[in-house]
Parts: sequence; C-alpha cells; structure tokens
Amino acid sequence: MASIEKRVRDGRKTWRAHYRTPAGAQRNKTFARKIDAERFLAGVENSKTTGAYVDPALAKVTIGDWADRWLAGQAHLKPTTHERYAGILRKHIRPNWGRVKLANVAHADVQLWVTAMSKDHSAATVQKIHRVLSLILDMAVNDGRLARNVATGVNLPRISKHERRYLTHDQVDDLAQACGYPAHASKHSSYDTRANETYRLVVLFLAYTGVRFGEMAALRVSRLDMERQRAVIAESVTPLSGQGMVWGTTKNHKRREVPIPEFLVDELRGHVAGKGPDDLVFTGIRSGAPIRVSSFRQQFGAAARAIGVVDLHPHELRHTAASLAIASRADVKVVQQMLGHASATMTLDTYGHLFEDRLDEVGSAMDAARRASQERQATLRMVPAVAPVLPQADLRGNEEAAPPSVSAGQDRVSDLYPRPDSNRRYRRESSKSG
Repeated sequence: MASIEKRVRDGRKTWRAHYRTPAGAQRNKTFARKIDAERFLAGVENSKTTGAYVDPALAKVTIGDWADRWLAGQAHLKPTTHERYAGILRKHIRPNWGRVKLANVAHADVQLWVTAMSKDHSAATVQKIHRVLSLILDMAVNDGRLARNVATGVNLPRISKHERRYLTHDQVDDLAQACGYPAHASKHSSYDTRANETYRLVVLFLAYTGVRFGEMAALRVSRLDMERQRAVIAESVTPLSGQGMVWGTTKNHKRREVPIPEFLVDELRGHVAGKGPDDLVFTGIRSGAPIRVSSFRQQFGAAARAIGVVDLHPHELRHTAASLAIASRADVKVVQQMLGHASATMTLDTYGHLFEDRLDEVGSAMDAARRASQERQATLRMVPAVAPVLPQADLRGNEEAAPPSVSAGQDRVSDLYPRPDSNRRYRRESSKSG
C-alpha cells in the first residue's frame, strides 16, 4: 500500500513516498512538498492500473551496457548486417551515449545529436545510425524500462535521389572486354590483370541477370540450368573483417531463379566445361576461391574509365540489368523476381521512372482504338436503311381473302378498319336507326 512519511532533519521537512512495483518490490522517493509526493503516488497507482508502469530502477542501466545486450540478441541477422550494426555501436553509439542512463535520454538530445551528425555524414548514413539507436530504445520499451522511445519522431535528413547510370548493350560489351582484356595492361602486372576471361564473363553475368555481387560469387555449377536458361540464386558469400569469406543465404533469405540470355548460356557452357557440380562458376585465377569485390573493383574501375564511365561501381550493373529488362518489355513482377526484391512496390520505387516511356504505347493504343471505333460508326451511317420484305401469302383458290391493292399514298389500314372518328359516327348512325 502506498504511503507518505514526513521527515524532519536540521529543521528541514521532507516527504518520503513509499510504494510497491507491480512485481512487489519496495520503492521510495523523496519530495520537498507533500503535494508533490501525493501527485507522484497518484500517478504511480494510475500507471499500475493501466499497465503503463515503468520501474525507474530498471532505467538506470547505461545505453552502452544495454546496447551490448541488444546486439547479443540479434543472432537472426545475416553476418554482414550484424557486423554493420556492431560497427555503428563502436563508432557512433558508445562514444556519444555509452555512459548515459536510459532514463536520462531526452528527445531533444537525440535531435541535437542527429543534427550534428548531418554536418559530417551523408543523409543515408545518419538514418542508419539513428535506426540502430532507435532499435536499442525499442527493446528498452518492450522490456518495461522506458515508457516510450524518445528517438521516435526525430527530424532526419532527407536522402537526395541521385541520378542512376544505366549502361547500354554496347557499353556493357565494351566494359566486359576492357575488364577481361585491358588494352593497355602493364607488362609488370600479374597475369590475371592482363587477361582474365572470368572477369569478362562476370561483367556480362551481372549486367544481364541483375544478381548481387555476393550472389554471383557464391553461384555453383549445379545451379545453372542451361536447357531452361536459368540460374538458381540460393547463396551469398561476403568477406568480413577477421572472419574471412562468410557464407549465408541471400539478402531476403529466399531462393529465386533468374533468366540467362541465350548468348550468355553458350559462353557459360564452355566456361564451366570440366567443372564439378559443387564447383564455383566464377573463381579467382590463383586461388580458385570466391572472387572478392575489393580485388575485382581494381580492374573493374580501370575498365570503366577506359570506356568513359568514371567511378562506376559493380553494383551499378544491377541497375543496368533492370533497365535492360524493362526496355525489353518485362513487366514489374518479372523484374521484381529477377532482382529478388521483397515486393513490386520496392521495384517501382527504385525503377518506376523507367516504365514511364511505355505511357506512349498506352496513348497510341487508345488513339488507334478510338479511330477504329469512329470508322465503324461512319461506315454504318453510309449504309441506306432498307425496309424488310415480308413474304407473300399463298392465296391460290382463295382470292377473296387477298387484301385490296394499295396505291402510293393510300393507307391500307384505313380501308380495312375505320378511323376512330369514323367509328364514333358509325355508332351514332346505328343508334338512330335502332
């Protein structure tokens, strides 16, 4: 039961509120005025009744310690995502919030922190860092340590959409050739930087299937279906600092099939000849291990500069694959499946502007349909109306039953049946005669 105790020390009066948590633990809090203690206890009892009570003692843990507990519970994440979160905690969360208690985090403080980061980091980076702090505080709310997440509703910097680059078929061919067989390779360079057929095929495969680099590096021969011109994407491999090459599922943890153009199937068939089903389709020249994106980028970047496309990243070939598929009249669901997006909405948000060119097709089709409809109506108006010809009755042997002949302008019905005024006159004459 809650109670208030009056205390006097050195002539100074204080009021100590005693109460119990929903779990039965005894708690105390001291106030300078009795009215403040009463209001506090009333709030405590109300929050216990509504289920919104938060034990202040639980919020005394620091964000640094709580972040460690939060990260330890993220075993469901892919290794790459887990490592990225760990890096954010190490570089941004702990230096700023590590010693701050959960109870002392204010919304205004989070807003100032986000605003300060926006001066030195991109909008996308700031949003990712803020999301990690928000996830940490979400777990504190769910654990009953905080009444609400003070990181919610913070004004974040907007991500400006930069213009994506999409290569043409000719540019893809030139890039693949320059990546596999540089025109001006140094005589002191290693063999794999002077002539590397694998790198040429890697560029073509990425540009025409839209798979991610880690998915391409993890592709095995058994997952190539040459007859159906398909590749099954089921794994991904990524290098992590201190862990080497880490294998895992795809980004959305789902298997998918991607189409392979016929010309590329023919080249891949010769490339994998002699390999076993579990062998990798694309490997490094010297080790036979999965291709690392860091090693590939060196030669890829030089090849991109050679064809006049500066600072091109291998991931941009994924955008090229989407644009080439859309230009080939692939609908949004096909592009979604090929790229492995979670929904068609995500595909439209990313590449919706590429579908706009097809609006001309819709307009042209509607215009052609309208013209065809107008032509049909005009044709019908030009055809003269012809009265139907009734069949002649066979009156042989009963000529008296034949109706009298009708000349032009004569009404046959009026001769057989008197008009209404004639009927009235006939009835009057009949009445007189009777």
